[in-house]
Amino acid sequence: MHIANLFKIAVRALGNNKLRGFLTMLGIIIGVASVITMLAIGQGSKRSIQAEIGEMGSNMIMIHPGGDMRGGVRLGADDMESLRLRDLEDIREQASYVSLVSPSVNSSGQAVYGANNTPTTVYGVGLDYMDIRRYKVADGDMFTEQDIHAAAKVCVIGRSVADDLFTDGANPVGKIVRFGSIPFRIVGVLESKGYNSMGMDQDDLIIAPYTTVQKRILAITHLQQIVCSALSEAHTDEAIAEITDILRTNHRLKESEDDDFTIRSQQELSSMLTSTTDMMTVLLAAVAGISLLVGGIGIMNIMYVSVTERTREIGLRMSIGAKGRDIMAQFLIESILISVTGGLIGVICGVGAAVVVNLAASFPIFIQPWSVFLSFAVCTLTGVFFGWYPAQKAAMLDPIEAIRYE
Repeated sequence: MHIANLFKIAVRALGNNKLRGFLTMLGIIIGVASVITMLAIGQGSKRSIQAEIGEMGSNMIMIHPGGDMRGGVRLGADDMESLRLRDLEDIREQASYVSLVSPSVNSSGQAVYGANNTPTTVYGVGLDYMDIRRYKVADGDMFTEQDIHAAAKVCVIGRSVADDLFTDGANPVGKIVRFGSIPFRIVGVLESKGYNSMGMDQDDLIIAPYTTVQKRILAITHLQQIVCSALSEAHTDEAIAEITDILRTNHRLKESEDDDFTIRSQQELSSMLTSTTDMMTVLLAAVAGISLLVGGIGIMNIMYVSVTERTREIGLRMSIGAKGRDIMAQFLIESILISVTGGLIGVICGVGAAVVVNLAASFPIFIQPWSVFLSFAVCTLTGVFFGWYPAQKAAMLDPIEAIRYE
C-alpha cells in the first residue's frame, strides 16, 4: 500500500477520536515543554554566573597567606605575615603571564558622615586594582600614585555607601567621611555593579590607597592579599605556575616544604559554579524527561486500545490484500503523528513558558537550539519505540480470527 494512503488512513483514524488523541499527546506536550523550559533556565543561570564572574575579572588571580604549624599549633591565614611588598614587585617584574598586579589590605568598620553611618569595608589597594576588578569611577576621580606614596587620607566609595551616608542626594565628592577615627576625603564615586551571583553587594565598599590602610588603620607592613590579572583567561594556569615559583624562591622554601601561601583564581570559581549549574540542569531535565516516558506509555496504551477496537478492520484489510508490513506501517504512522504533533505543541509551550518565567520572575533564560531539536527528536523516537509493539501485534493478527473478532 502506498505511504500516502497509509498517512491519510492514519490521519482519518486520529480525526475520528480527537479528544482521545489530544489527551494522549498531553504527556508528550508536557514532557517536551518541561525539558525545554528547564534547560533554558539552567543555561540562563550558567551564562548569568559566567557574565558576573567576567565582570569581576575572569582572569583574576588572588594570593593569600597560607596557614602554618608553629609549636604544634596550626595558625590561620589571618595570623600569617608571609606576603610582602617585595613579593608584589617581583611578580610584577618577573611574571611574563601577569599583566596587572595590586596589593590588598582591608578592614571592616563603621563609616560616618554627619548623623548618618553604615557598616562597610575599606579596601587598601593599588591603582591596578580598578582594572583587575573592572571597577570604574562614575563621578570624580581615582586617587593617584602620589596619594599612595604619601599615604593620603583619600578614598573612592561605592554607590551603596554613598546612598547610605548621603541620604539627601548630595554629591559625595569632596566631602569628609570618618572610618573609625580616621577622616577620609572622598575623591570619587564608583559605578554601580549591583549584587553578584553569591548575593554580595559589590557597591558596599570604600577603596583607599593601601599605604593609608596599612599605616593609619591596621598598623601593619605586610599584605593580606595580592591580586593579579593574567594576560588572558587561557593563560591563568601559566601565570599561577610563575607566581608559585617566584613566591617559593622569595620565601626560601625547600622542595619538601609546603607553600606558605594560597593561590586561587576566578577560573576555579567559574568551573565550580558552572559544574554545579550543569549538574542541576541535567537533574531538572531528567525529572522533566520522566514526563516523556509517561507520555510514551500513554501512546503505547492508546495504540493497544486502537488495535483492539479495530481488529475487524485489520482483518478486512488483510483479507483484501494488505500485508503485515502495511498494517504495521499504518499504526506506526499514527503513533509517530501523535508524538510529533505533541512535540511541536510542546516546543511552542516550552519556549513560551521560558519567556514567561523570564518576564514574570526576571529569571535569566537561554534557549539553545540543540535542546529544541533534541526534545523533538526524542519525542519522535518515543512515538516509534512505544508504537512499535502495538503495531507489530496488529500486523501479526490472523485475518480470519480478526474478522470473527467481536
